Amino acid sequence: MPVPWLQILDAVIGVTDLARSRKIRRMADAPEQQLETAGRAPAALEARLASVVVAALKEAFDRDTRRLELEREQAAAERERAERALWLELQRQAGDREIGRLRLLAGVAVASWIGTLFFSSRLLGGGVGVRAMLGGGWLLILAAFALAFTAQSNVADALATLARDENGLSRRPVSSGAAGALAVWLIVAGLALIGLAVLIG
Repeated sequence: MPVPWLQILDAVIGVTDLARSRKIRRMADAPEQQLETAGRAPAALEARLASVVVAALKEAFDRDTRRLELEREQAAAERERAERALWLELQRQAGDREIGRLRLLAGVAVASWIGTLFFSSRLLGGGVGVRAMLGGGWLLILAAFALAFTAQSNVADALATLARDENGLSRRPVSSGAAGALAVWLIVAGLALIGLAVLIG
């Protein structure tokens, strides 16, 4: 039997046409799908880019906020240090002035006591009351001298405490205390008593 070459060839051409037509249809549908996919891809890409930009901006804002808070804390700490240094300097100057005042009081007490020695020869020849007043005046002047030195010691201790206090917890001002205030009045009372003794004697 003869081989039907024409029919085989016709069948092969038909199968080839069928395959080609499917491929052509697929290629014709592909641009539409690509367009649809391309239409969806930019929207997804834009959404992803927008989320990345938002995340980057949020991170930058958070970083700036942290940096501003840190700068604020550093400025506050620096201001506190400056205020403490100023307060310490003012207290040191007040302490120096108080020590100078107390030294002057001690000098006045010694000068008063030495000055009254000139009248002592005249007053020692007087009565018992005059001598008691002279002795009481000297005692008050010497007590004022001792209190002036005690007050200087108090001021020096207060300044040393301020210098050692690193945290600034002690905000007690430098003062000579009662000894510094009492020394002045003891000198005045002693001189008044000696002056009265001179008038009586």
